[in-house]
Amino acid sequence: MRTHNSSLSRSRRLPEHEVPIKLENELANLLFAGNWKMNGTRESLNEVAELAAVGFRPGLKVLIFPPATLISRMADALEETNIEVGGQNCHEKPSGAYTGEISAKMLSDAGATHVILGHSERRQLYGESDSSVMAKVRAAWRADLITIVCVGETEEQRNKEETLAVVEFQMDQSIPDGANSDNLVVAYEPVWAIGTGKTPAPTQIAEVHEFIRNRCIARFGEVDGHCIRLLYGGSMNPSNSREILSLGNVDGGLIGGASLKASDLLAIISSSQSK
Repeated sequence: MRTHNSSLSRSRRLPEHEVPIKLENELANLLFAGNWKMNGTRESLNEVAELAAVGFRPGLKVLIFPPATLISRMADALEETNIEVGGQNCHEKPSGAYTGEISAKMLSDAGATHVILGHSERRQLYGESDSSVMAKVRAAWRADLITIVCVGETEEQRNKEETLAVVEFQMDQSIPDGANSDNLVVAYEPVWAIGTGKTPAPTQIAEVHEFIRNRCIARFGEVDGHCIRLLYGGSMNPSNSREILSLGNVDGGLIGGASLKASDLLAIISSSQSK
């Protein structure tokens, strides 16, 4: 990792009075992405049927990322709704002798509109590098998929005050030039908070999201930089979602276990819509 000056490398906790808060009308335009990971069978389609039966406010967007075995059936089931379906990963090549892999073109053909790339579980468990993530992002764009690129620090990196340096490096090395608000969503997921029940303080989330926003503006221009959606991912649940989603520069959530049941996901969505 390249060297950064101390103003970028060290994360600081914003004072409470500096934490940006959304206006009430901004909460209507959130994006909720449910990542089912390696969970779900044919019976799980009943959960999305329950989601589809709910009328969401205009502007609010809901995505479900099931295992690859369910993408086509789920996309068909949701065809007449405003809920979209995505893939959890893709290969950088369009086809070839890559046993067990799935290409971006295949995801699109199955009905996916989005794909998650660079998730911390892919980075940590399967050794995905930033350069590999960037190649996958390019492949997804060629297949007209919208990418959700994940970035975030480990607990050790957080304790060493390296959070912003890690996030900046991952963004620079994982997201190609040419990103805009039509093809990119960025998800901040502190690795130490995923599936652990731990959640960063609102000031910590706000600091990182503000940093990501400013980095998007610097790289992709004022208009797209402001419009690229930034999601928070890491043990979001109905009890903490309202506070997190009310923060400035938090445009929704990348939700894991709490998205497997329609009732849990709906509770999170409802919490963002209630005063």
